[in-house]
This record gives sequence, C-alpha cells and structure tokens, in this order.
Amino acid sequence: MNIGDRLREERVRLGFNQADFAAVAGVAKTSQFNYEKGERSPDAEYLAAIAEKGVDVLYVIAGRRTPAAADAISEAEADLLVCFRQLSDEEQKHTRKMISALASTAQPKDK
Repeated sequence: MNIGDRLREERVRLGFNQADFAAVAGVAKTSQFNYEKGERSPDAEYLAAIAEKGVDVLYVIAGRRTPAAADAISEAEADLLVCFRQLSDEEQKHTRKMISALASTAQPKDK
C-alpha cells in the first residue's frame, strides 16, 4: 500500500467523499484525486489540515498507526491491565480467550 492508498483509506474511514475532503484540506478536488492516485505528494499544510479532521497522518505517510496515548484508557481499563500483567503467561492466555468469547457475544454499547 502506498501513501495515496492509505490517504484514501483514511478519507473513507472518516466518511468523506473526495470533494468534501479536498474542501476540508483546502485543496482542489483534482489535487485530492492526484494525491490518492499517487501522482502528487501532499504538503505539510494539507497534512496538518486533515490531521485536524482525525486522519492518522503517521499512518498515511509511514504505514504505521499512531499509538493511543496512555491516558486514553479509562481507570477501569487501567486496573484490568495491572491485574492482567500480574498473571502467568498461561493465565493471560486463558484470560484473553475468555474476554474474546465474552466480547463476541456482547451487545454493542452506546458511546
């Protein structure tokens, strides 16, 4: 996957069509098309503008997702992580299986 492919993936993930995304980024639709096609490279102003709309710019440029900040997890999640780290490797394996099974049957929660 190249920069253009990842840029398109992020645009689609955020629910924008090319014209609306170009407007948000302050470029013409043809520029957006050329970026996604790989015929032109976006500049820093463009990347800063799309970052404001939620684009993972590190992913677009380097193909690596930006890690979530440590403070992005809740206190309850942090408590679970502390407990999980105290388990043996075998206990962690069983815990992951249990959580996966529970999550696959859970109803989606409203955010």
